[in-house]
Amino acid sequence: MPLRFARPSVVLVIFALCLPSARADWRALTDLQQSGARVSATAVDLEDGSVIQQLNADVRLTPASLTKLAVAATALSIWPADKMFKTQLLAAGTLSGAQLTGDLYLVGAGDPSLTGANLLSLAAQLRAIGVTSVSGKLIVTPWPFATVECETKDRCDARTRSDTAYDAPLASIGTDFGTWCVDVRGTKPGAPATIAGCTSRLPIPVQGTIQTTASAKDTPLRVERFTSDGNDVLRVGGTIQDGDAQDVYRAMSDPARGAGLLLNASLEDLGVTVAGGTAVRDGSPPPTAFLVGRTEGLALKEQLGRMLRFSNNYIADVLTLTMAADLDNAPPKSLSDAAKTLSSFMLRTQNKQKAAPRVSAPPLFSGSGLTPENELSANDLVRLLSYEYRDTRNFGPFYGGLVVPRQSPFVFLRNGSPAWQDRVALKTGTMDDPHSVCGMAGYIRKKDGGWLTFAVIVNGGVTQNRHVPLYKALEAIRTDLEQLLARY
Repeated sequence: MPLRFARPSVVLVIFALCLPSARADWRALTDLQQSGARVSATAVDLEDGSVIQQLNADVRLTPASLTKLAVAATALSIWPADKMFKTQLLAAGTLSGAQLTGDLYLVGAGDPSLTGANLLSLAAQLRAIGVTSVSGKLIVTPWPFATVECETKDRCDARTRSDTAYDAPLASIGTDFGTWCVDVRGTKPGAPATIAGCTSRLPIPVQGTIQTTASAKDTPLRVERFTSDGNDVLRVGGTIQDGDAQDVYRAMSDPARGAGLLLNASLEDLGVTVAGGTAVRDGSPPPTAFLVGRTEGLALKEQLGRMLRFSNNYIADVLTLTMAADLDNAPPKSLSDAAKTLSSFMLRTQNKQKAAPRVSAPPLFSGSGLTPENELSANDLVRLLSYEYRDTRNFGPFYGGLVVPRQSPFVFLRNGSPAWQDRVALKTGTMDDPHSVCGMAGYIRKKDGGWLTFAVIVNGGVTQNRHVPLYKALEAIRTDLEQLLARY
């Protein structure tokens, strides 16, 4: 089925990305390359499309989280910036007074921003119409795609255990980015801390205790999630200071099932019993099912902003899967299959730019960039950024998701000259396995008010210097960009 991308009204300009007269003075990056690193870099003046300087600009390297720029641009071409995904609670059966004789259906919408608070809202809506008893099951219906197989080691490992949040398996319905949100609160010195869910009771067992202490210098608290016989369990230990409170997030082994358990817990907290428990089932609810609750996630532009600013991998990959399902009107077979949507969009935008050389679609296998097989060149990224700059409908939300170094949540970006801190808006990408990756791409505001766009990708070498220290790559990129800022 052909892709149904919107056709923004843009002014196409000529991008001479391979001019032999272009300056090749990425000096710090050239020095880094001589040590064995692989580099692709370019900078273009958006007023006339002229190349300012370039270095191996067509060489495709591992981009890590720079791939998320393709996710943002593709999503804005498919959906309006203020689109909200709707998650529904349906009832199938007979409603008589406080009794529902039948089943409840939690129907997802591929919303990466669904939270436990959204599920609590659904439970409250059901309770508000007087229901206190459900004779059947709470059935989670993943839509528009079912839980997909893991394709990265971290997510595969998280099927059995996790002591972090970023490795959550992917699902079309999952709360808090596919994690258990655990609220830990100190009580009084010598007593166990309280451990609960952030919006309801925790519907999974907790093994161990976290002790309350008078000092913050004691053993830090620890929370690990492991899976036994298909059921998630939390194992906790360590200490928390008297009067302190922390929200801890740990990846679920099955976000769709976890969402059902959390909704069931919220229902019980509000006095609604579901006799049949929770199940996950593919397929649509019965045609006779009727709406009893609905909740909306964050607007798309808000989700893209969080994805770009905090490099949220869950948002990137769930959106990639949801986009593919929307365009093909069928569930994607895998994340790598869904990522073809991103590759196709990048190819379309590049081929719309007159005089740009015809290139093949970049190989992309995820939206997050967690897959090291992803490959982009500096020219791939600059052509995408140039296209977005001239898309008057979508440039605002796209640009708004980028980070200005002075306001970055990451300390390593906040160092540098005033020009670096205030006249640059960018996305970063880093990785260390199987080789190092450090990349930046974005826009520079010129002294005269005009615009430049740039992209730099640094990979570790093939035979030597496979792991370029992050600080060295960052220093080289910032040094060359600050020279560019001084000139423009």
